Amino acid sequence: MAEAGTKQYRQELNIRPDSLEGIRRVVAVHLRRWGCDAMVAPAALCATELLSNVLKHTESPGCVLTLQSTSDAVRITVSDASTEMPVVKQPDWMSQHGRGMLLLNGIADAWGAEPTPEGKNVWVEFRASTKEAA
Repeated sequence: MAEAGTKQYRQELNIRPDSLEGIRRVVAVHLRRWGCDAMVAPAALCATELLSNVLKHTESPGCVLTLQSTSDAVRITVSDASTEMPVVKQPDWMSQHGRGMLLLNGIADAWGAEPTPEGKNVWVEFRASTKEAA
């Protein structure tokens, strides 16, 4: 997504359950500043899910949150030190957990994960058509 006019925000984090509300506000502020008001609610929800997965599925709460906005899309990336890739699986509907990636798959226009030398990047993307929906 690197192109002329790309707006970007990057923050190193040590995730705690009580920090997620503040991070949702950070996501909302940046998206509104960039004119992406229609994406605020789904983007904040997806950012929360990605960051919650760092708490649930990695050994360290350290990660990096990156927000990028271009004329075509907004991408939220969470980078962490785990090499375990996320998967969408059919959840156990009696369990309180296990629906996160299914949720992301249904809300975001696209998502993906790629290994990095330090662990992995997991991202969600909302395309311009989502911006215009509001």
